[in-house]
Amino acid sequence: MPSARSAWGIDIGNRALKAIKLVRDGDRFRVDDFEIIEHEQILSVAGDNKESLLQTALAHFMERHDTKGSVVGVSVSGQQSFARFIKLPPVEPKKIPEIVRFEAIQQIPFPLDDVEWSYQLFQEPDSPDVEVGIFAMKKELVNRQIAYFTNLGLNVQVVQMNPLAVYNAMFYDDRISQTTMFMDSGSENTDLIIAEGQGVWLRTLPIGGNNFTEALAKSFKLNFVKAEELKRNAATSKYAKQIFQAMRPVFADLVAETQRSIGFYASVHRDARIGKIIALGSTFQLPGLQKYLQQNLQLPVEKLDGFKASPPTDAKLAAPFQEGIITLAGAYGLAVQAMGQSKITSSLLPATIRRQKVWQEKTKWFATAAALFVAGSLGAGASWYLNDYSYDQAGPVRKEYQEKFATANGMANRWKQEVEGMGKDDRDNLLRINALQEYRDLWPTMLNGILATVPTGDLNQLKTVKRDERKQIVLDSISSRYFPDVRVPLAASSSEYLKYMGRDVNPSEAPQVQPIYSTERYSRRGAFAEGGGGGISIAEESGASFEQDMTPGQTGPTAANATRGYIVTIRGTTPNKGRGNFIDSAFLQKLLEHTAEQQLKLGRSWYVARAEIVSEGPRFKPNANQPQFPDEGEENAELNGETLIQLDKFGKPIFDPKRDRLIPEEQIVNDREFVVLAIFALDPASAPPDPTKKPATP
Repeated sequence: MPSARSAWGIDIGNRALKAIKLVRDGDRFRVDDFEIIEHEQILSVAGDNKESLLQTALAHFMERHDTKGSVVGVSVSGQQSFARFIKLPPVEPKKIPEIVRFEAIQQIPFPLDDVEWSYQLFQEPDSPDVEVGIFAMKKELVNRQIAYFTNLGLNVQVVQMNPLAVYNAMFYDDRISQTTMFMDSGSENTDLIIAEGQGVWLRTLPIGGNNFTEALAKSFKLNFVKAEELKRNAATSKYAKQIFQAMRPVFADLVAETQRSIGFYASVHRDARIGKIIALGSTFQLPGLQKYLQQNLQLPVEKLDGFKASPPTDAKLAAPFQEGIITLAGAYGLAVQAMGQSKITSSLLPATIRRQKVWQEKTKWFATAAALFVAGSLGAGASWYLNDYSYDQAGPVRKEYQEKFATANGMANRWKQEVEGMGKDDRDNLLRINALQEYRDLWPTMLNGILATVPTGDLNQLKTVKRDERKQIVLDSISSRYFPDVRVPLAASSSEYLKYMGRDVNPSEAPQVQPIYSTERYSRRGAFAEGGGGGISIAEESGASFEQDMTPGQTGPTAANATRGYIVTIRGTTPNKGRGNFIDSAFLQKLLEHTAEQQLKLGRSWYVARAEIVSEGPRFKPNANQPQFPDEGEENAELNGETLIQLDKFGKPIFDPKRDRLIPEEQIVNDREFVVLAIFALDPASAPPDPTKKPATP
């Protein structure tokens, strides 16, 4: 879009109309005018009066301000629009529009003919990775929003989602020196905008100032208008303590949703660390909210206090402009984009209006072009003669240039052939040797982590305790499969999660994500008990490679935001009469204590992301001799329904499944066996929030 000399950014929110006019002042912008017009009634509770309130606010704006000669940018709600960010495969630039259109068809939940949509490319300097943001909104909603402005003769050039307008404002003002979250909390919603480098991520939370008002209305049995007045005067009210106590659940909900969003962002952007939060929007005029977020999110929270553009020169405007600046970021970003200086240039302006404006811009040049054509044809002959003469005179210069170019080209080719590739083989060998050091302690520490959670003790004390009261757990086997992305099993329901259990599932039946490398580890030797001791030996078998052999240190055909890990099946038995409750308290809960936070402190590259008891039952089925979960190659093979006890050369039993492995003189009668299915995720990027920690009081 060509640069304009002046532009209005108009953001019609649920509570008020906010507008800023920017003009060029040398090589920067200056705020020439602004306006904040509060609606007589909040739009979300206005019902059928909503449209008339919008029209009234715009009519008042048009009466007070001159918009002639200025282009206009208007906003649409982030909640009513659609935004999705996707990493593109490496392709030629000319093929990107075709791929983006294909992705738009797949991602936008409406036919493309029913929406206005656009896209924006994001790419870090010197990086081949390209991310695309796809933005869309239903045509009927866009047209309805624009009609309020075009019916008044405003020259609308930009239609932008409000969170993207805020991002444009903050990017233009150079406020993204580190990973920063901008929290724009209005009356109806809170837009979270996380910016890092050249990229941006959005999420809209359905929590805003109205939720605080509704909490007060419910607690004090007031109507909405009186509750809103009570909220605005909370800081000076003699009932301030009771007011904030009534709003506390909304404070907690806002923190919880923000923490959940930060956690999700960290899971897909593993190297990102949010450095600070910049708060803006009318809700942050509520006393205590900034401090409350800072205490509970453990991040610095700063209120927006100014713009890069010069403030109004009119002294009457300067003071109220500074007071309302926290609510004006969206309007400011719209004006920046309308002036042609924004980072994100995509717009949801309908195509019919865009074509009409382009035609109008071109029409005024037609007459000028016709006059120039006539004048140009008269001088064409003389121009040709002069150009031909100048070309001949420059012959020696051209020859010298061609000789120097050939010399430089030859030197460049020699460098590529003789210098550029030197040491490549040695460098590759060094990289391969260094790669051998990575993840060398992964499986030892993972196995130690599992074994450390099983109860241990003295064998002599174990014999003195009644069998069904022994705090004893015996591990029979540990099997694992490597998955390049465990996000699907992490989110699976219990019934779907069960399908990932070790060798009990055919790879073709496992839902959605398949492992590309698996290892199986089995042992029937080893007991661990409180009051009993023992050891475990691990015999490894090579697993099948479905696509290509892959270790955690290698890269594969997975998404950049994937969570790699192992799905581990742990089988064991216990004589304790507590059954599942005992297994849960004595083993499973201790296993789940290997959180990302704990493992990060220990400098480990894994953590337990999920663990559940997926099966629990009697060790021996009724009227049967074999274990409920036999393994291939088990010592207790079955023949004609009878269990064969293996004997050594002296005729003594080597392995009897009905005998306790720690105390051979005891028979197993009522022991229970169980299966725990655990997901060991790799590379913990950050620790999740502590769910037991209570939010601070605002």
